[in-house]
Amino acid sequence: MKSLKKYIAEFIGTFVLVLVACGVAVVSKCGVDAASVLMTALAFGGVIVAMAYSIGNISGCHINPAVSLAVLINGGMTLKDFIGYVIAQFAGATAGAAVLGAMLPTKFTALGANNVALGIVPSLIAEAILTCIFVLAVLGATSKIKNSSVAGLVIGGSLTLVHLLGIYLTGTSVNPARSFGPALLQGGEALACYWVFLVGPMVGAVVAALLWKFLYGKGEEA
Repeated sequence: MKSLKKYIAEFIGTFVLVLVACGVAVVSKCGVDAASVLMTALAFGGVIVAMAYSIGNISGCHINPAVSLAVLINGGMTLKDFIGYVIAQFAGATAGAAVLGAMLPTKFTALGANNVALGIVPSLIAEAILTCIFVLAVLGATSKIKNSSVAGLVIGGSLTLVHLLGIYLTGTSVNPARSFGPALLQGGEALACYWVFLVGPMVGAVVAALLWKFLYGKGEEA
């Protein structure tokens, strides 16, 4: 039952992330001006803060397979829970995209999917680096119990920061689940290039986990 509650929490968190943050990206026409970029970056960071203090004590509020992979590598969760988390995250993201699509007026055809306008290789590199930065922040913020009261703010702020740059590069994924839901329902080019937003963030997460092990060792909490 305890594991089931964790999976449900991860489903809810990822659902909210896609529904609200991708929703803001769509309705603000993210990328048309600096204001829309800032609004979207703050939406993604704000959702993480809200979810961290809502479900953090239940599941740790990963709501991102890249974060879960880094935690697994550092021994902070079992393989069984990792699989359960990832399934819940992908399911939550898909449900969030479906509800967002149902809520949006017909004039909106996008759901916040990412793009490879830079090209495949530059997009992979950008996603790997931005994810590495973000995951390192997550590992650092959650490494000590005394940080728990501010960890959500640090993680949300870090996600906002990587979005401020990443939106101009790929639309910012750093989260394979967040990218999957919108890409699946948009289809076409968004779905065809989805693999970039799976591979890039997961590679970045592995690098971050290994860097964390090398630089700091295992913290008090994974």
